[in-house]
Amino acid sequence: MGKTLSDADFEELLSKYEHSYKSGDLVKGTVYGYDSEGVIIDIGGKSAAVVPEKEVSNDGKKPNEVLEKGSEYEFLVISEPDENGKILLSRRKVDLFYAWQELKKLKDANETIVGEVVQIVRGGILVDIIGVRGFVPSSQIQNKGTEYNVGDKIEVKIISLDEEHNNFVLSNKKIYSDSIETAKEEIFSQIEVGQVVKGRVVRVTDFGAFIDIGGFDCLLPLSQISWKWVEHPTDLLKIGEEIEVGVFDVDVSKQRITLSLKSITPDPWEAASEVVKEGEFREGLVTRIKPFGAFVEIFDGVEALLPHNELVDYQNEKNVILNVGDKINVCVLKFNPQDKRISLGFNAPESAPADEPPKDE
Repeated sequence: MGKTLSDADFEELLSKYEHSYKSGDLVKGTVYGYDSEGVIIDIGGKSAAVVPEKEVSNDGKKPNEVLEKGSEYEFLVISEPDENGKILLSRRKVDLFYAWQELKKLKDANETIVGEVVQIVRGGILVDIIGVRGFVPSSQIQNKGTEYNVGDKIEVKIISLDEEHNNFVLSNKKIYSDSIETAKEEIFSQIEVGQVVKGRVVRVTDFGAFIDIGGFDCLLPLSQISWKWVEHPTDLLKIGEEIEVGVFDVDVSKQRITLSLKSITPDPWEAASEVVKEGEFREGLVTRIKPFGAFVEIFDGVEALLPHNELVDYQNEKNVILNVGDKINVCVLKFNPQDKRISLGFNAPESAPADEPPKDE
């Protein structure tokens, strides 16, 4: 005589064939086939389960491209069995759930992500990140002049997430600013005054040039470009040019580094002190003319001022009008190489040796 099933045994056996599914349940199922309603899924119960086509994926792909026949996937129950026992499932919502979990991790880790441009919209672009569309506002694109097209790749970081409304904001600009901060930390931990570093000219202004020394822009002031007079940085520097510069000053509190080209080239005043003597006449090159006088280069890289009254006397006696680039003979009245100062005159002082000034040609 066979064994009689207890109530508990019967319930356990019945549970293998009867399942109660509720909206929001996560279930596993195997793809059985495809029909006009969508994808037919075997979830192990008596009820039929279908994934409508719109619930297959977020990217609009065909059902058989996403859900392979015979393969097992996770699905979300989106409707309880109807009068015919049919249950509606969603694979799209499962993918979306896992995608948002991954997006949260990427944001928390401040990761740089490569996304694909899927649409150009007013005020920015839409970018696909692991199957979810994020928005990059125009204000968060580093290179304002860049024109993006559908299918282009772009590096971004997540700056805000709103899972409830299924949207998130991305930034291409933040990658640049974060890289600058990282470069700053590394540079300021190593750099010292007096070091010689390599850099690239990235920007030129009236007051100097900005040099990129490894992701961080530093100022090379106009006064530190050359021992000679420089009217404008573009006279000696070109954007994109690679140069070696000396570290002139480091201000950690203001996150500022000042560079110098003068500091890594010989000081011409030291060389001039060996040959230039007070009371002697020297041939010089007029480099600048100002209301208060003319600057004359009397030694390579060494300029001195010929005062306005001396300049007028020279022009009256010689019956000429001096211009930049003219050569003239001047007398060194006083020379202080330590303070880098020289006083010039047209005539030698009475106490000076009776040397005759060279005749101007």
